Amino acid sequence: MSDTYDLVVIGAGSGGVRAARMAATYGAKVAVIEEFRVGGTCVIRGCVPKKLYVYASRFNDLFDVASSFGWQVDASFDWPTLVAAKEKEITRLEHAYTSNLEKPGVEIIKDRALVTGPNTVHLVAGDRDLTAKYILVATGAAPFVPPIPGYQLGITSNEAFDLPALPHSILIEGGGYIAVEFATIFAGLGVDTTIIYRGDCILRGFDDDMRRGLEAGLIDRGIKLIYQTTIKSLARHGDDIAATFSDGVTAPYGVVMFATGRNPNVRGLGLETAGVKLTPAGAIAVDAYSQTSCPSIYAVGDVTGRAALTPVAIREGWYFAETVFNNNKLAVDHSQIPTAVFSEPEIGVIGLTEGEAATHGDIDVYVARFRPMINTLSTRTERMVLKLITEKDGGKVLGCHILGPGAAEMIQLIAIPMGMTATKADFDRAIALHPSAAEELVTFKAPSYVYRDGQKV
Repeated sequence: MSDTYDLVVIGAGSGGVRAARMAATYGAKVAVIEEFRVGGTCVIRGCVPKKLYVYASRFNDLFDVASSFGWQVDASFDWPTLVAAKEKEITRLEHAYTSNLEKPGVEIIKDRALVTGPNTVHLVAGDRDLTAKYILVATGAAPFVPPIPGYQLGITSNEAFDLPALPHSILIEGGGYIAVEFATIFAGLGVDTTIIYRGDCILRGFDDDMRRGLEAGLIDRGIKLIYQTTIKSLARHGDDIAATFSDGVTAPYGVVMFATGRNPNVRGLGLETAGVKLTPAGAIAVDAYSQTSCPSIYAVGDVTGRAALTPVAIREGWYFAETVFNNNKLAVDHSQIPTAVFSEPEIGVIGLTEGEAATHGDIDVYVARFRPMINTLSTRTERMVLKLITEKDGGKVLGCHILGPGAAEMIQLIAIPMGMTATKADFDRAIALHPSAAEELVTFKAPSYVYRDGQKV
């Protein structure tokens, strides 16, 4: 077995796998080093299992409105069945990822990697040294756990998928998309769910209509929200975990989960031996082509701190391979990335928020609020929100924000015309598809309000 390669990739997540596979198809001799499972966070303990669990949790809402459509439902939920089904699916995907690497000849090495120089990597368990013309770091990120007393008693999203039993209650610290998605999951599965967050509203950085709309949706589903408070310590309390808050209150929960952000996986990689610089936030600093301060070492995905999204990592891995191994220099455009929050209600966004757009000149804001059609035969009053932000007088579309059923699917399609710099006039030319929620995006007649000279009118 040779120890010399054109490319050594550290990390077999989405970005690393795409880069390795494409580099190999261009004739490079490639090895991928992975110490856990092929597929990375997204496939094994992130996007894929999370979405499967979200689907499971949404049956609760469907059962709630079923009687208004004439159905009588008597249902029960079995947590071990869901966990086993999830494991079967991610194992299938892991095999598919492995096969996609092996077909073009990529060598998969199950070990821990340590960078020992600009062109050398040491395998810790195998005590073997590899030499590579290029090294690609694609080690992703890991959940951050605050160093409070008793933090070991809490879990993160990594462990949430495989709890031995569904808890009677859960406290989730955090206000980002991971926190609200897992709150949706556990509440939908019948768990008494509480979110505790240091801010004054969930989803900091999202458009305010999305934040407040989701907040109302979570409350409607019985999720308790505790703002401007943090967990100061955890302690064992019988079979439960006692959480003491920053305001002095102590309460017991079946499980306490930290969704307090994620940090780039750089610790223990030995990057300093090759002179690889980090950003102030601890991510690997890279240029537009994913090259680090060491010319032979590149990095893609969450470890770079650019945009912690699987499709972005995949695109960065693809463009790295094109640039380095296909003489086709490509840089990823990070300016317009569609994002979804698989909460309930669901959110899909792309482009500028209202607050951001208002600093970019005169804008028009179009907003539609209505009950989703699936709820109109029931007593549910939850509102769907569709928001379009444009330059004034039918100009370029600057942002689109959707809250409600199908938001993620809609926003993916909206990303196409926005990527083509579509205008409000372009949207207006589209004929509405009725009855659909998305038709609101092409039937706005007049702005709900405007901003002129930075002021809301």
